[in-house]
Amino acid sequence: MSAHRYRVVVEGELGPRYASAFDGMALSAHDGRTEMTGPIVDPSHLHGLLDRITGLGLTVHSLTPLDTEDAPADAPTHTPPALVDNHDPGANSKGPT
Repeated sequence: MSAHRYRVVVEGELGPRYASAFDGMALSAHDGRTEMTGPIVDPSHLHGLLDRITGLGLTVHSLTPLDTEDAPADAPTHTPPALVDNHDPGANSKGPT
């Protein structure tokens, strides 16, 4: 399984001493927020990163997959939800005749 690149933005400016807590992620602090950019190999890796963030008392501002930015313009980035038909076909029936 290949890693996908993500950008995680948290509230607060983290200093260099936090780099080891987010091994493999590049940290960039500015304007009261810190951007962490790097590879996430699978869902458990992402959950571990988010657990580490919340364990430090930080608030996640955004989580963005970066791989989709390189996708072709005509490729959908998500599938829209299917339309739900709330019509009950038996509601207007007259029943047996």
